Formats: sequence, C-alpha cells, structure tokens
Amino acid sequence: MLLFSALAALCLLPLLVLAAEDYYKLLGLDRDADERQIKKAYRTLSKKFHPDKNPNDDTSQQKFVDIAEAYDVLIDAEMRKVYNQYGHEGVKQKQGGGGQGGGHNPFDLFNSFFGGGGRFQQGQRKGPNMEVRISVPLRDFYTGKDHEFKVEKQAICEKCEGSGSEDGQRDTCHKCNGQGMVIQKQMLAPGIFQQMQMQCDVCGGKGSTVKHKCKTCGGARVVRAEEQYELAVEKGMPNGVRVTYENEADESPDYVAGDLVVHLLQEEPKLAKGEKDRTDGTFFRRKDQHLFWREVLSLREAWMGDWTRNLTHLDGHVVQLARKRGQVVQPGSVEVVEGEGMPTWRQEDGPEFGNLHVEYTVVLPDQMDGGLEKEFWGVWEKWRKKKGVDLQKDSGRPEPKHDELVVDVLYQLLI
Repeated sequence: MLLFSALAALCLLPLLVLAAEDYYKLLGLDRDADERQIKKAYRTLSKKFHPDKNPNDDTSQQKFVDIAEAYDVLIDAEMRKVYNQYGHEGVKQKQGGGGQGGGHNPFDLFNSFFGGGGRFQQGQRKGPNMEVRISVPLRDFYTGKDHEFKVEKQAICEKCEGSGSEDGQRDTCHKCNGQGMVIQKQMLAPGIFQQMQMQCDVCGGKGSTVKHKCKTCGGARVVRAEEQYELAVEKGMPNGVRVTYENEADESPDYVAGDLVVHLLQEEPKLAKGEKDRTDGTFFRRKDQHLFWREVLSLREAWMGDWTRNLTHLDGHVVQLARKRGQVVQPGSVEVVEGEGMPTWRQEDGPEFGNLHVEYTVVLPDQMDGGLEKEFWGVWEKWRKKKGVDLQKDSGRPEPKHDELVVDVLYQLLI
C-alpha cells in the first residue's frame, strides 16, 4: 500500500508542475528574451491585468499576481537559470519552499515601475502628461504599419526601487517627525504671532532621510532613462490623431505616472531610395478620406486625346487614366476616381475608401515648330470657318475706330 501511494505521488508530481503556467508563455516571451524584453512585457501586462482596472474579476487579479511572480524569477539571472533547468519546483526549493515568498509583493513591484503606491485609485495624485510628435509617410497611413520609437523620460531607480537609499533604509526626519511639514511662527507685532505651515527643509517634504544614498540615482530616487515603444499605425488614421499610452509619462515614487500622448503626423513627401518603393502616390495630397493628384498634359494630349497614363498608388497597385481620341480635356478640369482615396478608419458603415481627385493642368508650348504650327493652324481655321467663329465679335470687345487711331498716332509724332 505504501509503495502504491509513493507511485501515485510520483505520477501526480508532473501534473502539478504542468498546472502552473510557463513563465515565458505567461509573459509572451521567447526563452532567449533579454532583460529589456522581460521588463517591457511586465510593464504592458501588469497594467492590463491590474485589479483596479479589472474590478470584481478574480481571473485578472490572479493573472496580475502570476505576472509579478514570473517577472521576479526571470529578471533574476540565478533564479532564471534554476527555472530553466528544474522548472517551478526548482524555484520553490530555491526560495525555501515558500512559493512566491522569495519575490516582491505584486503591488510593491508595480509601484517600483510606475509609482503611486502600486494602485490606480480614484482621486490619487497623477503626474503630468508627456506629449511627443512622430511623423510617418502617407504610405503608412494608407497601408498601415508598425513603428518603434524611443522616449527619454524620468524613471524610478531600479537599483533602490525608488527609495533613494543604497541599503533600502530611510530614517524618520528628526525635524518634522515624518510629517514632511513644519510649523513656523512669525511675529507680526509685540505679542502677536502668525503660524505658517511650510515644507520641511531637511527632508524636502518626504518625511524621511537617507544616510547611504543610492549610487545609481544619488538619492534622487529617479533617473533619466530611454524607453522603447511600439506604435501601430492603422489604415486610414487621420493626420494629427492622438495615441495615448496610459501611465507611461515621467515616473515618480510620489505619484502615479501621467499618460504619454503621441501626436501622429504625416511627414513631407520625399523620393524613395529603393526602386520598388517609388510610387506616384508618395506625392498625393490628402484631405480627410480623399486624395488629390495633379496630372500634366501637353497641348496635343488635352486637345486630341488618345493617351493613357498609369499612376502607381501608395501600395503599388496601378490606377489608369486615359482619354480616347477626340476627347478634349479642359485646363483645370477635375476627374473623380471613386474608391481610390484613403481607407476609412475603423469603417463600419459607408464606403471603405474615399475618392481620388485628379486635376488636369495643360502646358502650352513657348513656340511651335513649323510642322506643328501648320497642323494646328489648319485644324483651327477649318473649325473656325465651319462654326462661323469671329474672335473679335465673339470676344464682346468694342471694335477699334481707325480715325481716332490715326489722330492719336499723328499727335504722338508731333510731340
């Protein structure tokens, strides 16, 4: 019977180990992920599953705890090595059999990343927002594309976890007794005093002091750091759209970090370096859902027709413009090509794409060679006589009086 119990326990042990979710899978990481990728995954997931953002959701709350546990293990090089070799059981033995006992409190860990006591409580002090501008080509607004960008900002010191102390110890300020404020009396007149509450000049209003300052932050509790973010440019996003990253602005142990607000702008068009990336669409002009293009025609093309043009759109597909022989294009006329404009952002009802507006500009030659001039003059005279056109009469201008003209010329000669 004892042998049977032992065999049963051995069979159940792998199942118990498998029941705990793999730390790498939990954070969405590969097994060769570096420290930066681990921190980035924790930052994203801890905010997503934070209990304050998912009230009355036991699953999210447990996920928040599991994410903190996974981060604690993988960010520690020694613990990560143990986990890679022996899994969850090896980590528990290394921590003394206490499960999560060897790691941080989930809220303390969250606080070390974002400040504010580890919670998103209503009415809690929130830091200022940070705004940045990022420009991307029109092509990315049309096709959609993922970008990475970096922002330098204030971050809580990871070495001292925002305490400012090398050994993690802070002593109660002897002047304000931990209040951060002191009362000062000022005599206004003999026997008349005024009391004023002021910030303690010893601890700077923090209520505690540090004997051994952190060598990384110099006791400031925060450092300047560069953080990398991913920006998903969606198809049809409007120029100037604001993308908000919650609680990603400057961090401090004294408040919840504000939001990082990205203003997404369209950069000025420029010629592409690669041959395959060169498109006519690069020089489209955009207004809301519609695109605009100016096509230049010669006098012969505008008058005679019989031409075809291919425009390479932003994603590489071709839009064909053409006129049959005898079809005249008036200077400044606009052709609307339906469905060849910008995609509709987050389209639910209505058309998926706007329209492409093509404005035709006719270029007149400075002079004509003999053959071309003769050809055009012959065509003009034939049409004019057939229609009975007289430029002087049809212009609406008064006919010149020759007598007055002669008198005027003689007067100029006499002068």
